[in-house]
Amino acid sequence: MSESTREPVLIDLALQGGGAHGAFTWGVLDRLLEVPWGRLDGISGTSAGAMNAAVLAHGLLEGGREGGKRALEQFWRRVSNAALLSPFQRGPLEILTGRWTLDYSPLFVMSDLASRVLSPYDYSLQGANPLRRILEESVDFGRLNAAPIRLFVTATNVRTGRGRIFRNGDLSADALLASACLPTLFQAVEIDGEAYWDGGYTGNPTITPLVRECDSQDTILVQINPIERPGVPRTAAEIHNRLNEVAFNSPLMKELRMAALLRRVADPGSGEGRVWSQMRIHRISSAMMTDLSSSSKLLAEWAFLCMLRDEGRRAAEAFLDAHGADVGVRSTFDLDELIEGF
Repeated sequence: MSESTREPVLIDLALQGGGAHGAFTWGVLDRLLEVPWGRLDGISGTSAGAMNAAVLAHGLLEGGREGGKRALEQFWRRVSNAALLSPFQRGPLEILTGRWTLDYSPLFVMSDLASRVLSPYDYSLQGANPLRRILEESVDFGRLNAAPIRLFVTATNVRTGRGRIFRNGDLSADALLASACLPTLFQAVEIDGEAYWDGGYTGNPTITPLVRECDSQDTILVQINPIERPGVPRTAAEIHNRLNEVAFNSPLMKELRMAALLRRVADPGSGEGRVWSQMRIHRISSAMMTDLSSSSKLLAEWAFLCMLRDEGRRAAEAFLDAHGADVGVRSTFDLDELIEGF
């Protein structure tokens, strides 16, 4: 059966956050929008993943699949243009050697050290986040209730430590900025009298609403934070980077382990048991993301973003070649491996 004659398959997407590395997800989405049998049902996103989700939903409203592709490109172009004024730039040596890192930037190193002893509340930068203007230019939040896909954006409630899910009607620039609010860089974002930090601390991204509230039985996880990394980190920067990776992957891994356990013990005849037992999980990732330094999450040079986009498209193409026929039929990400040894 050719792709053009294949019966439509409802698909949910789970999009991780990771700063500029979210351009990898842009590439994945760009390729998936070209799949004729794929029908997006819901998207759960955190931080950059949440922004990709909202921009895509806006684009689909404006012009269908081609509108979604245009909206994503325009959003990342705006991010890159705003970064031209950023103090965080690669040095001459990094440019000459083609290295995508800020690890040797004195200003980045000083800022990183300062963030460990100074609070964002020690200086007044609240409201200065350039992403606010970019988001307001890129998304018509008032129309998202009419979007053809369900959106779920996670932010972390500072007071309770629990995740909050913002849905289509709740979404705003503030909600997306809350989902991406790193507490060492920005003051907490206040919404309805509550303060919020980055959603990655409680769900990166959150899977449960996709399973419970969407009709699709297939969820594709677009992973940009490596789960495994060879060797033991030795330098302070490597240790700090690995700690962040573990912390931001932990909520997702716990939720997937819970899903694996529920699939084993739930009664497939009951409502909740049937929902979990029928869930199919897939994953799109790239080994290249492991090679990137953590500091490159702050790099938004257009060439870097395009390189990540192209890698995202390549990874999505490889997934479709290997597992496209399995979507709608069986899981291709083995959840049972996650509970071995527990």
